Amino acid sequence: MTDDFMTIREMCDEFGVTARALRFYESKELLSPRREGQRRLYNRTDRARLKLILRGKRFGFSLEEIRQLLELYNVEDSQHVQIRRTMEVGYRRLADMEAQRDELTAAIADLKARLEWGEAQIAGTSSARDAG
Repeated sequence: MTDDFMTIREMCDEFGVTARALRFYESKELLSPRREGQRRLYNRTDRARLKLILRGKRFGFSLEEIRQLLELYNVEDSQHVQIRRTMEVGYRRLADMEAQRDELTAAIADLKARLEWGEAQIAGTSSARDAG
């Protein structure tokens, strides 16, 4: 790797992604590496964009939301538009995640209660059988 460019293999190793994932992001116009024949060369901007893509995915943003947020980087206002829009999307995603957590917490409590009931039923049956 030169200081400015990384190959697709180096990107995969650096970010823990597959070449297929990088090509997919390229097809969705999220990344645009320089091409030299069949080789793809990723510059610092591509690497920064990939970091943001992976962070957005971890937070559950859709690829379309990520694409729109990345496009805002070209706006000249000290990134306030991009930051504001990211926060809007982030607050919506946070609300969704908290609702999912609450639903999961309720499901876990219900399952634990059912398992405890089952254990009690088995223990009661075993005690009755052992006594007889």
